[in-house]
Amino acid sequence: MKSEPQTGRLLGMRIVLGVGGGIAAYKAADLVRLLRKEGAEVQVILTAGGAEFVTPLLLQTLSGRPVATSLFDATQESTIGHIAMADWADVLLIAPATANLLAKLSCGLADDLLSTVALACKGKLLLAPAMNVNMWEHPAVQENLQRLQARGAAQVGPEPGELACGWVGMGRMSEPGAIVDAVVQLGPHGAPHLPLAGKHVLVTAGPTYEALDPVRFLGNRSSGKMGFALAEAAALLGATVTLVAGPVSLQVSRHRQAITRVNIESADQLADQVLSRLERGALDVVVMAAAVADYRPIQVAPQKLKKSDDEQGLTLQLQRTKDILAMLGQRRAEQGTCRPLLVGFAAETEQVAVHAQAKLLKKNCDVIIANDVAEAGIGFGSDENRVTLYFAASHGSQIIEIPRASKAAVSQQIWAALIPRLPAP
Repeated sequence: MKSEPQTGRLLGMRIVLGVGGGIAAYKAADLVRLLRKEGAEVQVILTAGGAEFVTPLLLQTLSGRPVATSLFDATQESTIGHIAMADWADVLLIAPATANLLAKLSCGLADDLLSTVALACKGKLLLAPAMNVNMWEHPAVQENLQRLQARGAAQVGPEPGELACGWVGMGRMSEPGAIVDAVVQLGPHGAPHLPLAGKHVLVTAGPTYEALDPVRFLGNRSSGKMGFALAEAAALLGATVTLVAGPVSLQVSRHRQAITRVNIESADQLADQVLSRLERGALDVVVMAAAVADYRPIQVAPQKLKKSDDEQGLTLQLQRTKDILAMLGQRRAEQGTCRPLLVGFAAETEQVAVHAQAKLLKKNCDVIIANDVAEAGIGFGSDENRVTLYFAASHGSQIIEIPRASKAAVSQQIWAALIPRLPAP
């Protein structure tokens, strides 16, 4: 008999893999192989739908264990009962997690073996969703996923791309290697691996509004989605997060207990919140993702401005707002410290690399994260992004490109690049 692997990032971890009824079930074979290669023990539960795409024999051969398929099979129950299986698991990994499975788990249904094990399992739940883009975007699916996340479920993917149904968009299950990496991040025996535990992260998000009168303002098109995604990703990694948010309609969707939200409107209010928290100390990372207004009216009319009868235009006198990022960089330089790690954003419409690298030097940042907001599908208000990280000379002048993906996925990759560069305690 072939012995169990004795090395790997998942050595000794016990994983129950639930395979749902979607075309992405074909990836389950490679997923089992990679999990075993990393040292994990794998028990597969194959749903009736999943069995339409992949056979129990294939998964049994790769896992080295009989594949469980039915809640009412006396032979399977005598080998390893569903409660024993739930108790055995360090991690319950569901891949693909179909829209139907997400709905059942969200509602606490237990009408087959996988949903029953999920309800009884005390281990970590990791979901790898996969479905048609229209199904993925349906409010019911998103509500079910948010409810599961609020209960502590972790998620990997989905990714954008060409789907089996012929559509192109979000919904493709993450590749097996990425799913294995997500399992590794959970840590030994399902205990979360939290590289930002004990760190205090401040993230700014959204636009600022600069008042013209009680009715009108100068603003920009920022939705705040990137900043919120970065704040939630940091909380997922264990950080205590302060989210200073401009006037946006977004809500923190998960890890609310780790995120303190402070609402502001103007650039001055944003500066006050950031600088006052910096003075208190203990900030490890500052991420300036907000699109701060560069100018504000010199005078704010006390009453609503009226159109003139002579149809002449309105002339506004503007003055510069506080350059918060530059102030933070100057303060660090004056104090001769590398704390906090200072992360700026550059939303550009042309010559992205030139402007980003100039901003990196001028603001004395550790890194500038640049994106082309003129590119279709990744500009202000979109759900996806594609960014490039430009690091300062003190970090090797490295340039890291993160390909187009959901803002949540891009945020995870940004933190993966930032964490190794955190200042020493």
